[in-house]
Amino acid sequence: MPRRYINQLAERETVDEVYLVADKQLRANRNGNLYLQLRMTDKTGSLTGMLWNVTEQLGQSVEVGHYLRVQGTTQLYNGGMQMIVTRIDPVDATKVDEADFQSVSTAEIDALASRLAEMLRGMTSAPLRDLAECFLVDENFMTKFTQAPAGIKNHHAYRGGLLAHVVSLMELCAVVAARYPEIDPDMLRIGVFLHDAGKINELTYERELGYSDEGQLIGHIVMAVSMVEEKVRDYQQLTGETFPQEMLLRIKHMILSHHGEYEFGSPKLPMTLEAIALHYLDNLDAKIYAVGQLLREDINSESPWTTYNAPLARKFYKGSKPQP
Repeated sequence: MPRRYINQLAERETVDEVYLVADKQLRANRNGNLYLQLRMTDKTGSLTGMLWNVTEQLGQSVEVGHYLRVQGTTQLYNGGMQMIVTRIDPVDATKVDEADFQSVSTAEIDALASRLAEMLRGMTSAPLRDLAECFLVDENFMTKFTQAPAGIKNHHAYRGGLLAHVVSLMELCAVVAARYPEIDPDMLRIGVFLHDAGKINELTYERELGYSDEGQLIGHIVMAVSMVEEKVRDYQQLTGETFPQEMLLRIKHMILSHHGEYEFGSPKLPMTLEAIALHYLDNLDAKIYAVGQLLREDINSESPWTTYNAPLARKFYKGSKPQP
């Protein structure tokens, strides 16, 4: 029987499928009875599951990052789909086809990584090109960079999402830089590459998505600046030359200011053309992806409008269905 993915589920559907546990919460209701709240995922999305009247032993036996066979029935709740779970059983990971849980295939990741390297090695500025090369030849860095998500809940929140976001943004920046000749295209390109590089260590993503201790305590912006400083030292050992200080200052500023506003966690406001372009284009790519995903996965199939999205504080218009 073909697999039913999360984005294919309809209301009041009986489900018997294997999911990856991305999160779990063992809680007590007002009467003191324990229940288990699960966030279950496959390559198409995530789904909340509620298992009522559980024992503490059963709740503690469920491990985040492991696979479960889940039986239950779907229902609409507060505008979203969830599952009332009736039974869970652990599943041996060797019996699972991991392709069912990977949003981006290995072939797609390889193609994106090749395109990333091509664009970075195509920069005309020798210092920026050589600095980028110090990252590209770092096998540990590139392994993480190609596997990390760009977030855990919002845009590109899947393994390989950071790479997909950066390549998409880099292609977009090439168009914008050509339209505005006063922008330094190489400086913008290196800023795009490095602005979220700290997420490779800020986030955890071997199975479930979450935050590392370092990520919680320091954050990806400061972590990315430290990475750049380390690679500048590698650059100087490789070339025997001092990296241009103004270039380094501009790169750090783009990283520190790319969130754009103090209220969004940006230590500095964008104060160069490239930093301004990076901020707005980064936000554009993230928002377009997030809304596109919302439109694709919306469960309100009978309405031309999506359900209300709390983070974006609105509904979105999907359009009317074509008449037969």
